[in-house]
Amino acid sequence: MNNQARSNKTAGAENQRRRDIPAVERVLQALGEVDLPRPAVVAIVRRELAALRSEKKIPEFDGVLDRIRSSLHALRSARIQPVINGTGIIVHTNLGRSPLGPTVVEALQTAAASYNNLEFDLTGGERGGRAAYLEHNLALLCGAEAATVANNCAAALLLMLRHFTSGEQKEVIISRGELIQIGGGFRIPEILEASGAKLREVGTTNKTALSDYSKAVGKQAAMILKVHRSNFFMGGFVESPATEDIAALAKQKRLTFVEDLGSGAVVETEKLTDIEHEPTPAEVLKRGVDMVCFSGDKLLGGPQAGILAGKEKLVAALKREPFFRALRCDKLILSALETTVDLYLTGRAQETIPALTMLRASTEELQSRAEKIKVALEALPMKTVIGEGKSQIGGGTLPRSAIPSVTLDLQPLNISVTDFAARLRGGSPPVVGYVAAGRFKLDLRTVFPPQDEELFRAIHSAFATRTS
Repeated sequence: MNNQARSNKTAGAENQRRRDIPAVERVLQALGEVDLPRPAVVAIVRRELAALRSEKKIPEFDGVLDRIRSSLHALRSARIQPVINGTGIIVHTNLGRSPLGPTVVEALQTAAASYNNLEFDLTGGERGGRAAYLEHNLALLCGAEAATVANNCAAALLLMLRHFTSGEQKEVIISRGELIQIGGGFRIPEILEASGAKLREVGTTNKTALSDYSKAVGKQAAMILKVHRSNFFMGGFVESPATEDIAALAKQKRLTFVEDLGSGAVVETEKLTDIEHEPTPAEVLKRGVDMVCFSGDKLLGGPQAGILAGKEKLVAALKREPFFRALRCDKLILSALETTVDLYLTGRAQETIPALTMLRASTEELQSRAEKIKVALEALPMKTVIGEGKSQIGGGTLPRSAIPSVTLDLQPLNISVTDFAARLRGGSPPVVGYVAAGRFKLDLRTVFPPQDEELFRAIHSAFATRTS
């Protein structure tokens, strides 16, 4: 066969392959009604059909449909939706961190459904400042002269670094033992560099002395940064100077002293349940720190926000920063945070903020709920055992604390545990737990009591459905 004949044969085979790829309209008709916007469905169909052109063998039409349905299922699953959290991790970063309580949700609904006085002075009838009420009450809650908010804690830290190193002095002094990585791969050194600051590391990973800080202070020093080890702990041959001593040094050298607290507890955590103490903004500021920042959606139990609290002149300076506008919160976040702070100031937080109520739930309460659910599951082809668990705070908070909990340990008899877990994730609502010792485990501490019936129905449905 000569080269021309080979070329014609190859071209013919390629043309036949392309003819085997079904038309977009035929696929859409075969799919029928799909609970996604039609433009989104069409885009997925076109993408999958285009991908077939680079494959050696084109599947049968039913195989093509299965592939497209799988892609549509993946897209549908990516839509934000309520999830039953059976992991036992209270502040679960991947599951939206701290849930909001009914009082906060009601405030959000009201703010979202109508106009509001976001930047309008109802007293004078003119344009007003944003978040004045929130800032006043936040300062009270934190025991600070003043406070404000950015859209998350990383943004709050970036704002402070950018402002305090905006002059000729660029160096930020920090202990090597505090160069941590936070969620999503963000690292403190990278945030420092993004702000334009220069990192000046002192001490070693496990030991930093006050003299290390003192020796590092030079003409280029702008601030001292302390980062609370909220997502890990070190033991053994470890030493670091007291916050009061670093504060005294910073004052002597006329440097700004900032501490990133991360998790943002404003109550005595050790009194909620048998967990360690987490430093509060009020106690840290009393030790001489000029300014703190922390998250609104971790132990505070509010929406995602970065809270800054400290000396009035420093907060005022940050608010004048042009960059502050890019990091500010919208009406919904401000409204939710206002309500959350008010719950603390009125003494209702522990009964109304979900993260705190989960921490306080007794094992007796959880055991009673587990027994009722177990009885309801007896008819299923599954072995159900009530087990013991260890809930975690999560969200990079209190890493040494584990809270005794109660689990439902499920072992299906006719399907694998992995398949069973996938079916539960694909349900409505999705149920997320974890697999251990050949069983699918659901920690009831992070399942809201009103969700018990939903959980029961979701488990029943998992035996009647297949994953896409």
